[in-house]
Amino acid sequence: MQIMSFLSILVQAPAGQSGQMIWNIVLWVGIFIVFYFFMIRPQQKKQKDQKSFVDNLKKGDSVVTIGGLHGKIYAVEGNTVTLEVDKGLKLTFEKTAISREATVKVQS
Repeated sequence: MQIMSFLSILVQAPAGQSGQMIWNIVLWVGIFIVFYFFMIRPQQKKQKDQKSFVDNLKKGDSVVTIGGLHGKIYAVEGNTVTLEVDKGLKLTFEKTAISREATVKVQS
């Protein structure tokens, strides 16, 4: 619907303003490209890396949950991870609740 109205505006543009309209289109395309490379693409890469990290969790890894709980992976079963946070104290979490490795420094 919006494309049709956009095309009708282009067709109705006076002959003297067609050059200006082309520059407006080029400007909007440029803005979209900047947004893609500086916002959308890095976010997609971060999500891909996080999914890869969560899929490759294994027993013995030291991790931090999204709530800030530090622990060592005791068992991985399907979509859940059991963390040993203290001797004999084991807690079960969803894999998606694991944020990062405990040995990795957080970027500011």
